Amino acid sequence: MFNFNNITFEHPQWFWLFLLLPILILWYIWKRNKQTAAVKISSIKGFKVKQGILPKLKPLLFVLRLLALALLITAMARPRTVDVSTKTNTTQGIDIVIAIDVSASMLARDLKPNRLEALKEVAAEFVKQRPSDRIGLVEYAGESYTKTPITSDKRIVLEALQSIEYNNLLESGTAIGMGLATSVNRLKESKAKSKVIILMTDGVNNSGFIDPKIATELAMEYNIKTYTIGLGTNGMALGPISMSRNGQLRYGSVKVEIDEALLQEIAQKTGGKYFRATNNEKLEAIYEEINKLEKTDIEEFKYYNYDEKYRPLLLLAGLLLLIELVLKNTIFRSFV
Repeated sequence: MFNFNNITFEHPQWFWLFLLLPILILWYIWKRNKQTAAVKISSIKGFKVKQGILPKLKPLLFVLRLLALALLITAMARPRTVDVSTKTNTTQGIDIVIAIDVSASMLARDLKPNRLEALKEVAAEFVKQRPSDRIGLVEYAGESYTKTPITSDKRIVLEALQSIEYNNLLESGTAIGMGLATSVNRLKESKAKSKVIILMTDGVNNSGFIDPKIATELAMEYNIKTYTIGLGTNGMALGPISMSRNGQLRYGSVKVEIDEALLQEIAQKTGGKYFRATNNEKLEAIYEEINKLEKTDIEEFKYYNYDEKYRPLLLLAGLLLLIELVLKNTIFRSFV
């Protein structure tokens, strides 16, 4: 079956021969008029004139030949369809651990609806844009633990990310050193081309038994690049200040304190970069920049399957010429 969808022509220059068709038509008309003899007589009353249909159909032979020629020209242009299938192959990806501060201060509302929810939304988009990389999650407050080991299953990562929330299970405080050390521990055995930690906090290191500088040295030893993000507006922010008897958090104006010097040092020593996110838009822009900085090498293979379409045209052209030949030597034999 001849399908005209997605047809391409390998040798379209043959279509210039279509310019010959009008010339052939004019030549046929001129030749036919020249071969028609005119006889002048005074009267035809003595002749019985019966107009037959065959003389009128005689040009059909030329039409069949013309159609056959058009089909042959199209066949010489070599029509075909192509089915392209693509396969991507990533030989060396990037292993990424996102370390998330889940201390009570992350419920501050200088980002909308709060810092933690804003981070989860932006981080989820980041995960979706890394289909070829393995990603893990680490939570930390006064202590730290692995939420999700590095995995290529983005569904697991996204579900784990959405389930992150503030609770009282972790010790209160901000243990930046422990959050970084746990992240390093998840990546130290990785064989990936590049190993990256994205560490985010909205406070200062005031808890944990691992010094952030020691954790930084561990990251350097295992060649793990660390991007650090200080999250929070400048000045004051509406954040939790206490908890009522019924377990509800009370909010008030609190000063935003971020140890930017420490975060800059961690990023600089590990070959990463420090960012400051004071609102939702800046946080989104930071993750977009990190996404651009950490590119994964992806090989793309394209497979082309060509289906040649000239054969039906040749068969149809041959059939038309055969019909012309049969009609010429049978029905139209007396008129040719």
